[in-house]
Amino acid sequence: MLALLGTGLFFTLYLRFPQIRFFGHAWKVLSGKYDNKNDKGDTSHFQSLSTALSGTVGTGNIAGVALAIHLGGPSALFWMLVTAFLGMTTKMVEVTLSHKYREQTADGTMAGGPMYYMKNRLHMRWLAILFAIATIFSVFGTGCLPQINSISNAMFATFGLKYYITGAVLSVLLGLIIIGGIKRIAKVAERLVPLMAMIYIGGAISVLVYNYENIWPALVAMFSGIVSGTAATGGFMGATLAWAFNRGVNRGLFSNEAGQGSAPIAHAAAKTKEPVSEGMVALLEPFLDTILICFLTGMVLLSSGAWNEKFDNCFQQTDVLVLAGSYNEADPAHKAQVSQHIMGFTSLPLFTGRLEVVEGSISTNEVTLLHARSFADGIQVYTGNELFTGSLPVTNGRFELAALTDSRVYLTGQSLLHSAPLSTEAFKKGVLGDWGQFIVPICLLLFAFTTAVAWAYYGDRAVTFLWGTKYVNYFRIVYVLGFFIASFTDTTIVWIVSGITVALMTVPNLLGILLLHKEVKESVNDYWNRIRK
Repeated sequence: MLALLGTGLFFTLYLRFPQIRFFGHAWKVLSGKYDNKNDKGDTSHFQSLSTALSGTVGTGNIAGVALAIHLGGPSALFWMLVTAFLGMTTKMVEVTLSHKYREQTADGTMAGGPMYYMKNRLHMRWLAILFAIATIFSVFGTGCLPQINSISNAMFATFGLKYYITGAVLSVLLGLIIIGGIKRIAKVAERLVPLMAMIYIGGAISVLVYNYENIWPALVAMFSGIVSGTAATGGFMGATLAWAFNRGVNRGLFSNEAGQGSAPIAHAAAKTKEPVSEGMVALLEPFLDTILICFLTGMVLLSSGAWNEKFDNCFQQTDVLVLAGSYNEADPAHKAQVSQHIMGFTSLPLFTGRLEVVEGSISTNEVTLLHARSFADGIQVYTGNELFTGSLPVTNGRFELAALTDSRVYLTGQSLLHSAPLSTEAFKKGVLGDWGQFIVPICLLLFAFTTAVAWAYYGDRAVTFLWGTKYVNYFRIVYVLGFFIASFTDTTIVWIVSGITVALMTVPNLLGILLLHKEVKESVNDYWNRIRK
């Protein structure tokens, strides 16, 4: 995170705030004002931006923002916006270089991305190979498997649709789209991206209009905790400045992918002989992805009040913590103690032993259950559809449900929510009422599916770089099969691998653009002087 943030800050100062100076010009380029039909390329500026946006606008815009605010409080949203502002410059720089050193492949299509400037300009083929291999792993770990897993879970939770049915239908659609290459992908993206953006933005605005009196307090909450963190309020137990900064920067960076090197692969296909002009278009990407869509998500969460309100839910085992000792949320002293524990200032003793349960109710005294960083209320323990009677093993505050003979045991109650479930509840607190809950699964479907489509192209270009175009169809087959299988299997390990491969993409890319900082400045200045004339 520090490397990404530092690189964005360096280029912002070095290039004299291009995200402000060139913002208006970028929209003119996107509109086609400077297009030339004779320029080489496979897609228009708008199609390239749509393809790149379809890869970045995903579950993170809905679930990621909700998780950031859940962990870091309202000020996490501020740090997310700061990150996006700096990321606008990083995106412009990496896209400019990737487009400048792109190549035409054997099948006549354009291929670009960080691996091409690493090979053709830096003459560091080993670094380019490392980046391309990391891209292929990230394609599955970021763009393919977790996306369909999120879609199938959302479709099952909302509509009761079987996981494999969702997977089968979308796998066929995915295969039909990506087999046509970048031109078909770009045509799908330029239609779906504006549609899904309008649906989501429209739904968000309807919530803000309904809760208009809370918009100003939400903004105050966002800015008031910038340097101090957020105090406990409602069910929210507080967050430090470090938590807010960490979660805001983290989600901001991984939402718009500035510096990761993925989006430049899509932008390299744009029809233009001016690499900097495509960099200008790319400058708009973090603005649209994070400053617009993520900001709207955050404002919906804050203005609706859902972010610090408790809801009935089924507890996630990993989010449950059992404290040794009885703490009452209604007692200010007790609440302060637990708040200090959650924020990491003090440590309360954790329970180890067996919790006795009689007909769904925990009978063991002197324990307190927390779920999702909040006091858990109205706890009931079930086995299947029946109330559970027996004992639950706990070690250092964590349930060992795997040690139970009945694996169907789960807990329900009232607590804070995070991720997509929190966004779902927030959208119900608007003009549409309960109908608002359908905005999240529908947009998750569109966001995540288009992400999978865009990342298929990134893998396509990485395979082309490493082995040539003749192996691309084999990659597409494996990609679609993995997409289907992940619709009904656990992809936890995939997220872990993804985190590693994202770093393996990002570090070489940041190193490359920093080494070429002078060339970038010369290119930008030369382009801008010619435009002004």
